Amino acid sequence: MDDQTRIEIEAAAFRRLRKHLMEDRKDVQNIDLMNLAGFCRNCLSRWYQEAAAERGIEIGKDEAREIYYGMPYDDWKAQHQTEADDAKKAAFDTAFRENVSKDG
Repeated sequence: MDDQTRIEIEAAAFRRLRKHLMEDRKDVQNIDLMNLAGFCRNCLSRWYQEAAAERGIEIGKDEAREIYYGMPYDDWKAQHQTEADDAKKAAFDTAFRENVSKDG
């Protein structure tokens, strides 16, 4: 497989993951993703931002989230996010520390 084809397939897989999380499984909370998988939708938007920066394209955190979510993040939270209980919040703190904090 040539590099361009591989890149196109990887991009298609990313778009499908985004569609799955944003359209098919809106019910899955970011905190549950982070606690179980060590990443969430916000991580994906951050990775998008970092990939752009590697190419000399500066995108702010809020702009990257809006690109990923297809709307301002606060709107997504208001429409889809529920309040987490204390146990989930504690697990999130651990997952964040183990998976995000070490990345920078």
